[in-house]
Amino acid sequence: MPSSLLFLLAAVLQPNSVLSKQPNIVVIVADDLGYHDVGFRGSDILTPNIDKLASQGVVLENHIVSSICSPSRASLMTGRYTIRTGFWKGNIKPNEEYGLGLDETLLPEMLKRNGYVTHGVGKWHCGMHTWQHVPPNRGFDTYFGLFLGEQDYYSHRKIGRVDFRENYRDANGNLVDNIRKDLHGQYNTYLFTNKSVELIQEHDQSKPLFLYLAYTAPHIPHEVPDNEVEKFASHVSVGARQKYAAMVSVMDEGIGKIAGTLISTGMMDNTIIVFTSDNGAYYRSVGSNYPLRGGKSSFLEGGMRGVSFVHSPLLQQTGYTNKHLHHVTDWYATFQNLAGDVPENHDKPQLPLDGVDVWSSISANVSCREEILYELRDPTKRDDSSGKKGLKNLHKYPVNLKTSKMKYRKGDSRDAQEFFVIRWRNWKLLTGTSLEMQGWSSEGGKINYTNFLNYGGTGELHPRSLVSGTFLFDLSVDVREENNLADKNPDMVKRLLDKKQGYLKKVKFVGQRKYSKKGMVDGVWKPWVEL
Repeated sequence: MPSSLLFLLAAVLQPNSVLSKQPNIVVIVADDLGYHDVGFRGSDILTPNIDKLASQGVVLENHIVSSICSPSRASLMTGRYTIRTGFWKGNIKPNEEYGLGLDETLLPEMLKRNGYVTHGVGKWHCGMHTWQHVPPNRGFDTYFGLFLGEQDYYSHRKIGRVDFRENYRDANGNLVDNIRKDLHGQYNTYLFTNKSVELIQEHDQSKPLFLYLAYTAPHIPHEVPDNEVEKFASHVSVGARQKYAAMVSVMDEGIGKIAGTLISTGMMDNTIIVFTSDNGAYYRSVGSNYPLRGGKSSFLEGGMRGVSFVHSPLLQQTGYTNKHLHHVTDWYATFQNLAGDVPENHDKPQLPLDGVDVWSSISANVSCREEILYELRDPTKRDDSSGKKGLKNLHKYPVNLKTSKMKYRKGDSRDAQEFFVIRWRNWKLLTGTSLEMQGWSSEGGKINYTNFLNYGGTGELHPRSLVSGTFLFDLSVDVREENNLADKNPDMVKRLLDKKQGYLKKVKFVGQRKYSKKGMVDGVWKPWVEL
């Protein structure tokens, strides 16, 4: 069916793009969750609450995220590709002086100006070097959790300093930064669930609610109470996978409590729940992205196809798997429309969005987009010493498909990666230098892996080889990305490559990466740069 007819059909099936009443919005993000590691994918990991919500909602088969943590969260918060936000450079490191630009109108800020009460719980990882960059100054009425990207699940420390706080405004409107050292020893997945339940129970239902719950589970370190392993994961045959499995199940139990609280308070009838992972599980670890190829940090489907579903009584169709294309940037545009936001009515300019409103697609099972930019990196767009060094190393030690038994590249050379990854309909193109072409994980999470395929008789490569080349996959028949069709389809390769120049014009220049230990004060992480 022509795309124009599909969009027309969407308009017919969904005559009002904005619901009659602003919905409550609950976004739940799992951290490094494997594509296969939920029950509705056939996993041995117990996730009955996720499975129930998904079965009563809409499972998103092609929900694309970024390959690592910060970029996914930045795109969710802005509705914009990483090339626009500067997060194409990768994760924010501890001590790094970088964050989402203050000219960006973040998702909670946009919803708050439309009357929403906005709460953030869990992991931020979008910048904390200044007070202006932290969640309570980016649109959240309250925030409970960590500013950095990971922490010990019990001590709540990163590099020996505490990063667990509760932020809110006092009666005079002053920001309160309450470092919760008193929670030392308490498992943070429990804390995030309990806080979310409390916020829902205490919510004034005369106003719409936005709850952003970003669990750190099942991100490393793999820590979980022993009794939870016995309760949830004693049946898991791979011993190294048991803690990971229990972490996922504890998170699932928390999600069940949150859904139950929405029901008991009468809020579920007007609530949209979106669940997604931020990226795939690590490759060659205890998570499984079966049957997809690769994992976290790769641009293969196992790294960038997130486990995702939408649950809401407001959906027109439920109980099915939606196979249309969706991207993490789409939630901003979707919620903006559902909230009734009119950007022109506000003083702060709306920056161009890359996401599209996918409510019609999800609610009525029709297509809303045909193209997704997975990733683009151009080292000339960064004024960075490591990038320059990486370019030098890349020229000195070139990589290509003819190199066998290649060792994993260390050092700064990865900063000089140059690549373009795009999907159009069923076609996916990966081209460039230093592409991380990982292999496949097993269905049951066993620690045995299929290595890099033998392309053109080149021999077996290291399972995390960085290679240069052009790869074209037809995902409609080859979701495992096994068969490179680039040589057989030069016209399609050219058609997709021709799109690169348009995206290059949108790449945000990234300055010198700056680091400081000034944020590590008296055993606590705090913003350290004054604007």
